[in-house]
Amino acid sequence: MPFLRRSFLSRFNPLAWAVLAALPVPALADPAAAPAARYVAMGSSFAAGPGLLPHAADAPARCGRSTRNYAQQLAALRGLPLADVSCSAATTRAVLQPWNELPAQIDALGPATRLVTVTIGGNDVGYVGHLLHASCSALAAQGRVPAGRCRPVEASTDADFAALDGAMRAIAAAVRARAPQAQLVFIDYLTLLPPAHTCAATPLSAAEAERARTVAARLLALTADVAQGTGALLLGAASLSVGHDACAAEPWVQGYPAADKGAPYHPNLAGMSALAQALDRLLPR
Repeated sequence: MPFLRRSFLSRFNPLAWAVLAALPVPALADPAAAPAARYVAMGSSFAAGPGLLPHAADAPARCGRSTRNYAQQLAALRGLPLADVSCSAATTRAVLQPWNELPAQIDALGPATRLVTVTIGGNDVGYVGHLLHASCSALAAQGRVPAGRCRPVEASTDADFAALDGAMRAIAAAVRARAPQAQLVFIDYLTLLPPAHTCAATPLSAAEAERARTVAARLLALTADVAQGTGALLLGAASLSVGHDACAAEPWVQGYPAADKGAPYHPNLAGMSALAQALDRLLPR
């Protein structure tokens, strides 16, 4: 599936991102032409909800955008006009710049926007990609899947995390420039693995599981730091979902392979609903 491909997890030049983050972000050239949506949801597959049927009929098929992701549920709870531009496999670059046939996600914002939610960053550092490859390889070693199906992902580096930090700050600056009255909320990643073990739903070696936990912890800390540094709100999905990992009795995420038609190592419907309800509690009325 497209949202698993390594080509969408490409690395970016850290210096280029540092320069981008330092530059002022221009507002829309024509405010009168800005979209009227009061709520804009941006991000990658953890925001889009691939595999949670039905998918939005008006969304690009490769985005896997569910009509039951957290943004769609929150919009229904609050009666908010929503522009959901989240897309599976998106990186921070897809938020800030056009991505093939898709416009930059940030282009959905306008002066009328009052709420912006963002879940992004995992693809920039290969977070879920590593989990998918490691789990696929474990099953391939057992003869349960063809080895050729397992796509390797480059290991993340300090430079990747530095670039991600700059890009996420650039996103916050762009939101402020284009929608100065909007409340920005960063939403981190639901907990995928239990703290100290694995299970049948997470076919990983102890070393691979610990590697994933380390990347997850670093990603969560970075997101929290960016939120605090840019004056955004943070919804701590990771802490909220402790005890609801892929091995739990009541998981909020899929294991590997996923149940039903869900996406492996991604939120299930219970997880998306929990996030929508947590956002509803977090935001002022």
